[in-house]
This record gives sequence, C-alpha cells and structure tokens, in this order.
Amino acid sequence: MRHGYKKLMGIAMSAVLAASMVSGCSAGAGESSAAAEAGSGASSAASGAESGSASAEAGSEAAGSGAADAQESASPGGEDGVFTIAYAPNESTTASADARNGLAEDLGAYLGCEVEEIQASDYNAIIEALRTGSADMAYMGSQALALGVERTYLEPIVMKAEDGDPNKAIYHSVLITNSANSDINSIQDIKGRTMAFVDPDSTSGNLVPTAEIIQAFPDEGLNSDMLHTNGDFFEAVSYSGSHQAGLQAVVKGDVDVAPISDQILASEIANGNAAEGDVKIIHESGAIPAEAMVVAEHVDAATREMLTEFLTSYENEQYFTDVIKLPGARFIACDMSDYEEIIELNKIINEF
Repeated sequence: MRHGYKKLMGIAMSAVLAASMVSGCSAGAGESSAAAEAGSGASSAASGAESGSASAEAGSEAAGSGAADAQESASPGGEDGVFTIAYAPNESTTASADARNGLAEDLGAYLGCEVEEIQASDYNAIIEALRTGSADMAYMGSQALALGVERTYLEPIVMKAEDGDPNKAIYHSVLITNSANSDINSIQDIKGRTMAFVDPDSTSGNLVPTAEIIQAFPDEGLNSDMLHTNGDFFEAVSYSGSHQAGLQAVVKGDVDVAPISDQILASEIANGNAAEGDVKIIHESGAIPAEAMVVAEHVDAATREMLTEFLTSYENEQYFTDVIKLPGARFIACDMSDYEEIIELNKIINEF
C-alpha cells in the first residue's frame, strides 16, 4: 500500500542541494561521491523494503496457518500475562484516559489476556520500551518509526486513515503564530524569531518542518543543527514536549512560532483548548504518512495477525476522537513500505 508521499523526498533533496551549494561544496569528485552515496542509500532502502515486504508476506502466511495453535499454546501477554501498549504525551492526555482504557479492555477481551496502556515521556522512551520488551505495541509517528528501525526491530501493522480511506491516511505539519502577531505572515518571516519545535523524534513537529524551512531559505545554507541552535537562524529555539504545549506557548505569546499537526490543531480547537482565532497558520507542509501502531520483535506472528484483525475492525468513536485526534478515522492495514520516504528523509536531514 502506497499513498504518494514523493514530495517529501523532493523537499529533502532540494533542501540539501541548496544548502550544499551555498556552503561552498566543491563541484566534481566531492559531489559525485555524495550523489553515489545518496543513490546507494536509496537503492539499499528500496532493497530493504522489498526484502521486508517479502518477509512480511511470508510472516503473514505463517501466521495464517499457525494462529490457532499459537493462541492455544501461548498467551499474547507473554510471561507476565500482560500485553502493554505505549503512547506518547500527545495521546496520553487526561482527557483521553477513558478512551485509551476502553480500547485496552476491548483488546484484552479479544486477546484473552490483560492489556494495559502506559505513557512514555517521549518517542525515544517508546522506542526503548519496545526494544527492551517493556512494551509490546506502541502508537507513534513516522519519524519515531524511522528512528526506531535504526535501534530495534519493529513492524507497523495499522495506520490511521480519515473515514478508513487509504487515500486519506495522511496529515500535514503546519507552522502557526499568534493571530495578533502582524509581523509574521508566512514562512519567510520566521528568521530571527523564537521557535518551539515539539520533540526531536516528532515527524510533523520537527523532521518535516526542519526540511520545509531549509527549502524555504535556499540562500542561507541551513542544516538541522543550525535550526536547532540558539542564534544561528532563530533568536531562540526549544522543544515544547508535545503539540498541545507548543500550541499553548504560541497562544500565550511565549514563543513566536511552532509547528503542529493539522489534525491535533483541529482537535484542540474542537475541544475548546484554543479558540480558532487565537492562532494563524503561516505555512502547510506536503502530505505525511499517518501515525501507526507498531509491534515489537518479540510479538509472535499469530498475535500480530490478531492485533491487525482487531484494530482494523475497531469502531469505538471515542477512541478515534480523543486519542487518535481524528473523528471518524479508522485503522487500515499497513507495512513498512508506507514509511520508506520518511525513513529516507530522516537519514538525509540528520546526516547532512
């Protein structure tokens, strides 16, 4: 399943090219070497994706033939009998506790074991929980997934989609400022301002806006480090810790600009946590692949199949409204190929 995120790679490559030209990269051998490395990386990514796809198909066939035996012989909750789902702060708000607990109860009844949900301090902690076995499944954005595959084995099994439509399994990163700030009206006005990114591992709160800003200022020779260092491009730069906190920092005037998921922004306004007139959108990114439920390496194939079946048929509207932040959304099946462009974008931006 692919959803057409090619623009992200275009942003990355043009941003890196612009920065390289301004920073004085010499023509000839150096550029040829860099191009060869980039091409090799892309080929490796494509080869890995094909291999991963083949493995996923083989795993799916094995799961189909052995699911019944696995359910009888092993508990999806592992040795302690508890299946654990990890959420990031964006989804672990107090307001969404009932909805998260509701899914845990429903999934527990389906799996035949206790299910608990835990709040991780950030995406980095989620990756570590999956790696060490402290969590069996987690809900995460695509950059966290891109970072996660560098440190542990994980597999996306479902992703959110508006109305359950695969063509709508996307969202956008938007840059916002306070509506009263008449000096900032577009991305071109953010240089020298104060910025609050969300989290180093956030897709719409860090990775994508970083790429978009680099592309928007081709003559500045920007890279990721410069955008995250006080005084280099922004007067001051920080991490808010969550999309909600970044929104409130802009509303209160504590920072000039912040990136936020357009779906979380709409949810916060709908829930009365901010008024529509409090902020204005000054830039919108291209399409980003939606967040996914991923499982850790130790989760067996039979359990993965059960999880996919449960999640793709789950219709508790409160969960999708309060936790997923997209009323009317549903989960659709996915695999690693849906996140190839983000994985490659993460490599390009963070290795440049």
